[in-house]
Amino acid sequence: MKKLIFVCTGNTCRSPMAEGLLKAMLPDDSGWEISSAGVCAANGFPASPNAVEAMCELDIDISDHRSRLLTPEMVKEADLLVTMTRDHHDAIVALDRESGSKVFLLKSFGVSKCAADIFDPVGQSLDVYRRVRDEIDAALPDLILYMMECGQ
Repeated sequence: MKKLIFVCTGNTCRSPMAEGLLKAMLPDDSGWEISSAGVCAANGFPASPNAVEAMCELDIDISDHRSRLLTPEMVKEADLLVTMTRDHHDAIVALDRESGSKVFLLKSFGVSKCAADIFDPVGQSLDVYRRVRDEIDAALPDLILYMMECGQ
């Protein structure tokens, strides 16, 4: 089984939403284990209430999510690390210099290759969380195509 880890800062907003969305899109037998972590996360915190609510609107429950700090071991074990910002990408490469070939910005897949950051909604309104959720959701089909190309 291949491992994909979504990475953001605190692992309470963007990466848990990305994890929940991708898990909902992939069949159980996809051959991929999907998880998330944060480059500055404290272990054990729940997803932010607005992230939980924004996902609940799509019938995706992330209320059981608990944050975790991205470790060098996690980086080594992962087949693919998908970040929300360029800074997250750089933090992962700083953890493990050999990881660069498997670390990508979420918005870097597809024909547009628009490697833009995904805004951090922490502390913002539910409407901001919805916009971020929808931005992540729109980027996932191109990521799924890449995952299929990687083989299982």
